[in-house]
Amino acid sequence: MIIIPAIDIKDGKCVRLAQGDFDRVTTYADNPADMAFAWVQQGAELIHIVDLDGSVAGLPRNANIILDIARKVDVPIQVGGGIRDMDTIEFYLSNGVASVILGTTALQNEKIVREACETFPEKIILGIDALDGNVAIHGWTQKTGQNAIDLARRYESYDIKAIVYTDIKRDGMGTGVNIEATRELARAVSIPVIASGGVAAISDIENLLAIRDCEFYGVIIGRALYSGAISLEEAIRASKNV
Repeated sequence: MIIIPAIDIKDGKCVRLAQGDFDRVTTYADNPADMAFAWVQQGAELIHIVDLDGSVAGLPRNANIILDIARKVDVPIQVGGGIRDMDTIEFYLSNGVASVILGTTALQNEKIVREACETFPEKIILGIDALDGNVAIHGWTQKTGQNAIDLARRYESYDIKAIVYTDIKRDGMGTGVNIEATRELARAVSIPVIASGGVAAISDIENLLAIRDCEFYGVIIGRALYSGAISLEEAIRASKNV
């Protein structure tokens, strides 16, 4: 299981939101590229980046910063936020981004997801952000009645690299991963699942690793790394202690 540090970008800075609320934001670094380099120095094998401004606007707002990160670090980056057409997908993937995350598009435009998977196999990640089991889109600002597992199953036959599953209520709150819901999704589909939202302690990683009836591709950690509640090196060691 890969430990994936998160870099969320808002107004050009590295921030964390509480439960996806843009009014509850904490800034951790003025230069996201420096933060990415620091995570690589500490052993990161993959970095998760979200353009928060782009997720609301529906198009990239911090692409220059993201491409700067892609140039400066020697590990893959996966990018989400405002990626809703083929031009944007191709732009990122042709400029050093390893994979792109489609969230709102996955719900609203299956045709684009199909075309993206056919054009860029194993480079497309589904971003499924759930609130009480149902999907939220447009940077979590719009709730839907779409069940998260049903949406994931829709893409079983596509060449999807992974699903990033985020429990919105827990994201940025340090209350622990929603083990039950994440496990339920991982058991329901054959697509690899990346757990996200609420990681607070090494015990969360250990609890994911302890599950025997399914496996997780990785786990994304945000606030707990920035606050110092977890060190990246410690998390990586724990992830390999199986």
